[in-house]
Amino acid sequence: MTATEIASSVRDLIASGQLAPQDLLPPVRKLAEELGVNRNTVASAYRQLVAAGEAETRGRGGTVVSGVPQLASEGAWFGGRLIDLASGNPDPELIPDALQALRGGDYRPAFYGAPSVDPDLAGCAAEQFAPDVATDGFRILVTHGAVDATERLLTAYLTRGDAVAVEDPCFLASIGTLRLNGLRTVAVPVDEAGMRPEALRAALEGGVRAVVCTPRAHNPTGVSVTRERAAELRSVLAAHPQVLVIEDDHFWAVSNAPYHRITPPEVSRWALVRSVSKFLGPDLRLALVATDEESAERLQTRLNTGTTWVSRLLQHTVYRLVSDPQVHELTARARDAYAKRSALLLAELAERGIGRPPGYRPDGLNVWVPLGTEARPIADALARRGWAVQPGHLFAAKAGTSQEIRVTTSTLTTQQAREFTDDLAAVLPVHPT
Repeated sequence: MTATEIASSVRDLIASGQLAPQDLLPPVRKLAEELGVNRNTVASAYRQLVAAGEAETRGRGGTVVSGVPQLASEGAWFGGRLIDLASGNPDPELIPDALQALRGGDYRPAFYGAPSVDPDLAGCAAEQFAPDVATDGFRILVTHGAVDATERLLTAYLTRGDAVAVEDPCFLASIGTLRLNGLRTVAVPVDEAGMRPEALRAALEGGVRAVVCTPRAHNPTGVSVTRERAAELRSVLAAHPQVLVIEDDHFWAVSNAPYHRITPPEVSRWALVRSVSKFLGPDLRLALVATDEESAERLQTRLNTGTTWVSRLLQHTVYRLVSDPQVHELTARARDAYAKRSALLLAELAERGIGRPPGYRPDGLNVWVPLGTEARPIADALARRGWAVQPGHLFAAKAGTSQEIRVTTSTLTTQQAREFTDDLAAVLPVHPT
C-alpha cells in the first residue's frame, strides 16, 4: 500500500463520518505494523493529509482529524443587553448615505467582459496612492475588503505550512485567515512605535515567506509605525527581497497619524491595501489595492471577471462617495471625533491610575488597556456590570493568556467613559501603575 492510498483511505473515512473532527489517528509505528508497510510510508501519508487540511499535527499529541476552526470575530452581537465597547465598529452617525450617493449618479450596468475595475475609481485611487508608493510601477485592483485582499495575496504565493510574520497582538481577521489556510503564524511583538525590528529580523531569518503589517491605527492596540521605526523595518526587509510584504492601511481615510511605508524598494512583491469600511461603512465590502505587476497578475486571476470580481455597482458607489465634498467633510468630522473619544477614555483611565505610559497615543477605534492581571475575569466582571469589551487573549498571535482588554471608543460618550472607568477600577484587584 502506498502513502497516497493510505491518505485516500483516511479521507474516505473522514468523508463517511467514521472519523470525526479531533479524532486521533493511529501512531505512525502502530499503523505501519498493521498495514505491513514502512513507517516512512505512513508518515508520508500523514503529511499528505496535513497538506490537504484534513489533519493537523500536535507534536507528541499525535495527528488528529481537522475540524472547522472556531474563530473569534469582530462585530460580536450582544443582544442589546450590554453597552458595546467591543465590536470594533465605526460610529454609524459618521457614515455617509451610500444609497443617496448612488441615486444621484450616472451608473450604467456593467456586463460580462467589462473591465473588472471601474476606470473612474481606479484613476482616483491611483492619485491617492501615488505619493505614498513613490513608484510608477504599480497597478490598482479592487477586492472584497482588506481581509479578502490579504487572503488572496497570501494564497497566491504561499502553500499550507508556510510561515507568515504578523503583529502580536494581531487583528482577529488576520489570525483567522492564517488558520483557515493552514499557514503558520510567527508572532512579531509590537511596542509604541510598531513592529519590533529585532523580532521581525528573527522571523525573516527563521524562514517566513510573507509579512503582514498595519502601518497605522493597529488593531487592537491603536499604535502607528513612526518614521524612525519604518526606516528600521525597511532596513530589515531589504535583506530579504524575496518576501511578500502586505501593508494593511485599513484606517487611512480617518487616521490622525501619517503613513510611513515599511516596504523597501528591494522587495519586489508587495501590496498596500486600503479599505473603505471605516469611513464609508463595512457593508460596502471594498478595498483598494496598490501592488506590483506580478502580484497584480496573480491577484487578478483570483478576481477573474465573470466569477468573483467586485461589483461595479459597489465600485461606482464608492467613487461617488470619495468624490463628494460633503463626504470629505463628514470624514474630517469622523477623524476628529474618533481622536477625541479615545483621548477621553485615556484621560478617565489616567485619573484612576489605569493606563499606558504618557507616550501612548492610539489612533483608530480602539484603546488597548493594560490591567496588571488576567483579562478574561475582568471582561466577565465588566459584562456583569453591563459593559462588553474584548479580552486581549483573543488577539494573541499565539494562544495564551493576556493582561489587556480592547475597548472600542468609536461611539463613547463622556458619561459612558466616566461610568465605565469607575466600574473597571472597581473590578480590578490591584490598579496597575
